[in-house]
Amino acid sequence: MAIKFQYNKTSLTNLGKQLKVRQNALPTLKNKESALRTAVQAAKNESRRLEAELETALAGYKDISALWNEFEPGLIRITDVDLRTVKVAGVKTPQLDKIHYEIRPFNAFVKPAWFADGIRILQDLTRIGIESEIFEQKRQILEFNRKKTTQKVNLYEKVQIPGYQEAIRKIKRYMEDEENLSKAASKIVKTRHEEEEEAEQ
Repeated sequence: MAIKFQYNKTSLTNLGKQLKVRQNALPTLKNKESALRTAVQAAKNESRRLEAELETALAGYKDISALWNEFEPGLIRITDVDLRTVKVAGVKTPQLDKIHYEIRPFNAFVKPAWFADGIRILQDLTRIGIESEIFEQKRQILEFNRKKTTQKVNLYEKVQIPGYQEAIRKIKRYMEDEENLSKAASKIVKTRHEEEEEAEQ
């Protein structure tokens, strides 16, 4: 990245400020990247754990799968899912708050005794499944932000900070050369002036 600048003190001051901003921001960005990396892994692990829990629960109810044919479709349904926003390393992520169910009334004297347990089982299974999906979404959001932060760290570390340092070096070198030329020119003028004064005497 070519940094545009002029060979003067104002440009030198501005470049110095920009360099300082990036050098001060870099440790914070690295910490954020590290925190996001850890949060991504934690969300991935939790999502996998919930998927395994769901599979285990489904396998546990396999023995009673014949009873599910007696279960009425539409007896229970999800009406709404409440999410709240939680910040993880400065990134807003979803978190399950509550699942709202609509349970159609049924006559407990006419229906099998296990209907109430069946409703509870379905609520547990849907909670696990929804929570697993939310953790997967959380992982994707965190992973996207981690990649953006990594890109910014690399931009600062490998492009901008060295670019600003090089520009500052060039300006300082130019200003030193200008100062040396000015001193040399004034010395030459002084020497000539002294020679002219001696010649006049």
